[in-house]
Amino acid sequence: MSKSFDSAGLTYRQDYFDDRAAWAALVSLLDDTFGIDIGPLQELGGPDPTSMPFGWFAADDTLAANLSAFGMPLVLNGRQINAAAFQSGAVRPPWRGRGLYRDVTCKALEWCDRRQFEAIVLYTDKPLLYEPYGFRSLPMHRYCGAAPKPHSATKPARKLDPWNKADLALLQEALKTRAPVSDVLAVSGNAAMFIVNTQLDTEVRLSWLDAEKAVIAWKAGEAGRFSLLDVVATEIPPLAVILGRLGEGPEHVDVFFSPDKLDWRAEALAFDGGTAFMVRSTTDLAPASPAMLSPMADF
Repeated sequence: MSKSFDSAGLTYRQDYFDDRAAWAALVSLLDDTFGIDIGPLQELGGPDPTSMPFGWFAADDTLAANLSAFGMPLVLNGRQINAAAFQSGAVRPPWRGRGLYRDVTCKALEWCDRRQFEAIVLYTDKPLLYEPYGFRSLPMHRYCGAAPKPHSATKPARKLDPWNKADLALLQEALKTRAPVSDVLAVSGNAAMFIVNTQLDTEVRLSWLDAEKAVIAWKAGEAGRFSLLDVVATEIPPLAVILGRLGEGPEHVDVFFSPDKLDWRAEALAFDGGTAFMVRSTTDLAPASPAMLSPMADF
C-alpha cells in the first residue's frame, strides 16, 4: 500500500464539510459519478457529525478524489461494536489511474486506526478493490414468510414527511433514542444516513405509530406482498402490530433485517442488492445467524 501516486496539480484536504464550496464539490462528484444527489442532506440535518472526508482538489475547487469515514456504532450478536464506515468513495475520470484513491483509502484507514475502531464497514460493487486492505465480504440475508394476522388498529399510523419541520424533528428525536432493530446485526446510530435514504429511494414510505412511538420504513410490494425496511423505536413492536397500525393485510412479508424482535418466524434468503457488504476488523466478526443491515442504513 506504499506505492507512489501522482498528485500533480492537486491539493490534499480533509475535514471540509463546513466549507460550502467543498461540500458542493462533493455533491457534484457523487452526482456525476453515481447519479446520487446528497444535496438535500444539508436541509435535513446535515452530514453525520462524526464524518471525516479525505480528498484531493483541483485548482478550480473541483473534487478529483474523495473518501469519507464516519462513526457507525453497531450491535452484533448482542454486543456493542465501536465501528466506523466508509462512504462517498469516487475519483473523477481525468484523475483515475494516478493512485489517488489508494492514497485517500490509506489516510482514512490511518484515521480509523488512531481512533481504535474495532471494525470498519462499507458497501461496494468492487469488493476486490478493498480486499488488499483487509476487508472481507459478509453474506446478506433477508427474511421472507407468511404475514401474521394484523392486530386491530384503534389508532392508525400516519404518514411522516421529512420535509415537514415538525415531522423532521420527530424523526430526528426518534433516531437519537432508537434501540437496535435487531440484536443479531443492526446499527445503533446513523441518523443522517437514514434520513438521506428516505430521499434516495422514492418508494420508501415513512409512517408514525403514535401509541408505540415508532417510525416504520416500508414499501408496498407487488400484490399481496409487504416489505419492512426498518423500525425506529425504543422498543420494537411485533410485526402483527405494525401491519395493523398501517392498515396492511398482505399475504407475504419481506423483512430486510434479522426479525428477532418482531415476534415472527420466516425463512432466511440470500440477498443480492448489487453491492457487497464488507468488514475490516481486529477479530473475526460475523453475525451468529443470517442477517443484513437495514437498507435505511445503506451508505
